Amino acid sequence: MLGKHTLVAFVATTDAARSRAFYEDTLALRLVSDEPHALVFDAHGTMLRVQKVAGFEPHPFTALGWDVDDIDAVVVALARKDVVCERFPGMVQDELGVWAAPSGARVAWFKDPDGNLLSLTEF
Repeated sequence: MLGKHTLVAFVATTDAARSRAFYEDTLALRLVSDEPHALVFDAHGTMLRVQKVAGFEPHPFTALGWDVDDIDAVVVALARKDVVCERFPGMVQDELGVWAAPSGARVAWFKDPDGNLLSLTEF
């Protein structure tokens, strides 16, 4: 039923100015609009709505993820912008913080300013 419709992604923020700087400047997403209840970004054709909320507790799992061609290059570029990859106990991650999944995919995680867990995957 919904397979023919466009997906819209959502995350939350308690500080719209800080999130706008992160998603627009750090991650280089194009800001579409700054609305009363959300920042709206174009994430390569997917609408990302960063909802403006008074209180928020981030989930302990991935909220958003990107499929990238060269995860090492993206991780290094993010590190230049002071984005640090998360490290998880029990997971063997390389010097950049990239984990090699049993499927052969390579994955890295980082957080936005509100603590939303974001990921990069090179399939």
